[in-house]
Amino acid sequence: MPPDLPSRVLIADDQADVLEALRLLLKPDGYVIDTASSPAQVARAIELKDYDVVLIDLNYSRDTTSGDEGLDLLSRIRLADESLPVVVMTAWGSVDVAVEAMRRGARDFVQKPWDNDRLLTIVRTQTSLGRAIRLGRRLLLANQALVADGRSPLLAESPAMRPVLDVIARVGPSDANVLISGENGTGKSLVAQALHAVSPRAPRPMVTVNAGGMAEGVFESELFGHVRGAFTDAKADRIGRFELADGSTLFLDEIANVPSSQQAKLLRVIESGEFERVGSSKTRKVDVRIVSATNADLTAEIEAGRFRQDLLFRLNTIDLHLPPLRDRREDIPLLAQHFLHLHTQRYRKTISGFDPAALQLLLDHRWPGNVRELDHAIERAVLMAQGSVVRASDLGLRVEGVPSGRLEDMSLEDVEAFLIKKAMARHGNVSHAARALGLSRSALYRRLERYKL
Repeated sequence: MPPDLPSRVLIADDQADVLEALRLLLKPDGYVIDTASSPAQVARAIELKDYDVVLIDLNYSRDTTSGDEGLDLLSRIRLADESLPVVVMTAWGSVDVAVEAMRRGARDFVQKPWDNDRLLTIVRTQTSLGRAIRLGRRLLLANQALVADGRSPLLAESPAMRPVLDVIARVGPSDANVLISGENGTGKSLVAQALHAVSPRAPRPMVTVNAGGMAEGVFESELFGHVRGAFTDAKADRIGRFELADGSTLFLDEIANVPSSQQAKLLRVIESGEFERVGSSKTRKVDVRIVSATNADLTAEIEAGRFRQDLLFRLNTIDLHLPPLRDRREDIPLLAQHFLHLHTQRYRKTISGFDPAALQLLLDHRWPGNVRELDHAIERAVLMAQGSVVRASDLGLRVEGVPSGRLEDMSLEDVEAFLIKKAMARHGNVSHAARALGLSRSALYRRLERYKL
């Protein structure tokens, strides 16, 4: 994840000494500060740049104390971007003006002369709230686009996934190249689609290339296209993936598997947008954003001489690492319920959820195959389930500590005893374990006595 971008603040006032005093007050907090002395300058500034918070005076013309100029400006800002926090300030503050400013969407109100500590607190609070609102809206748009495209939405509430969601929201709308790394099954292609969905390129479909699934002999033709007669089977001109992705996003999956002989050509088109179809001398130019993914250690690949360092530098303007599912266990119930909904619809079965033992097993499993393995486990459970809920034995998971390694080979009592033992070891006391298992304390005590745990 890149370092946090500094917050940008726009300050609008017709008095130069006020602008300078506010600049000096905010500068030590690391804010990037722009100033404006009229409503027209404010309107132009918010068209050109993104701000985290705007402080506006309510009066700009000499001898004007009504606050109408500032209130009209506030309404214009809200029309342009309703998620942009606006704090109004005036030396002629009154309850009526403050109420009207808040009614029109101001987040807070400051009367001159201001209290420094209060003003700093307001700016910090509104900056954080504004970023959170924008992050939520961008991710909502990304998820809506993913669902419309027939894909699963990005479901994540765990602390481990917050940096990922933040990068998608911040970097997605840009043209920056992004390298997504992570274990198999962590959802790299889904994140690539989310980055595309919140970008200005979203109206055009993202083009995907599995670099690990192409033979070296066809790689160049697939990416750059070819002309008729370029080789034996070239019976007609063919457009490559770069041309298909012109004006859109090209997702290069398993980028570590690009043949060494083709990496220089790939580097050239990423740097310049220029390439030639196989068998042609005509140079073509495209506008393509590159999102790539790998589960390999590219630094090790560079040291081994299998991957170009300069190509990596072009690919990882932003390096986004996805955590494995075992590091985001808080998301497992949410993901499991989502997959359950999908597969019950697909197989036309009526299953409402998971019994406590099944849910505990999902939380305890190591998930070496990550989200993809979870999806497959839930699909199997839907097919195997005979009741209205998924039971632990329906999941077919291999469990550490079970001699046979298969839950279906165990009796229900053995499964329950095993999961209770795991819950007690994980949570350390009866209250927390009972809550995780969906049992009352007395019910758990009875089972502990029954199984002599």
